[in-house]
Amino acid sequence: TTGKKSVVLPSETKKELAKQAKVTKEERRAQIDERHKYLISRLADGIGLSEQQVEEAIISDDKFQLIEQFFAPTGLKKLLFFYQDVLQQRSNASLKSDGSMNSLLQKKLFITMGSTEDFTGACAFFLRTSDKVITASNVSQEVNFGIFDCTNGNILQGLEFFLSQIMIPALKSQQNWGAVKEGLKNSQIQDFLYSVDKFVDNLSSSSQNIEDKIQLTKVDIDIYLSNLQSPSDYITAG
Repeated sequence: TTGKKSVVLPSETKKELAKQAKVTKEERRAQIDERHKYLISRLADGIGLSEQQVEEAIISDDKFQLIEQFFAPTGLKKLLFFYQDVLQQRSNASLKSDGSMNSLLQKKLFITMGSTEDFTGACAFFLRTSDKVITASNVSQEVNFGIFDCTNGNILQGLEFFLSQIMIPALKSQQNWGAVKEGLKNSQIQDFLYSVDKFVDNLSSSSQNIEDKIQLTKVDIDIYLSNLQSPSDYITAG
């Protein structure tokens, strides 16, 4: 058969899988420490969920191990979360006439590598500033948090807002530029900020151009050309 069929698991198998999932979640919950709580707190504030909801989403995620890889010395440089509508299968769903299961769109917070799922909602990200091991005492200094909203997949507008309303004001108020003692007075720093401003302008222009685009429809011209015999036929086709 060429149709896609849903696999209906026996009730005993479902119970065993649910039992294993519960054990895994409780083991992960026991691993939660101050580092995880810091991430959970930032996510809850940024996305608008309760800390309990965020914790439940994290310990239920099949990519939970990426958090430990992020905390490890010389570990992952970034940790990404998407919060967006995903197709969820109803737990009490019944088979439809075509053999498929009832499903619906629901908001979900999940860990992602950022390269396999389509991005249509909000992206929350944590970035490391060094290769140090992330501990409970240094997590707030070594890890930066950010979020940008790309609801309905509008990435250009989301990125433009993030840069113009958050990053550029933060950069322009930055007092310490490391080895650059003059800070904002330095010509290279000024050139850098000018480039960022121009990039945001380009994002705005690109977004506007996309909104103003004209979508051309493909037309099948064979029906107009197949019966051309006389000059009047050509005029009518024109």
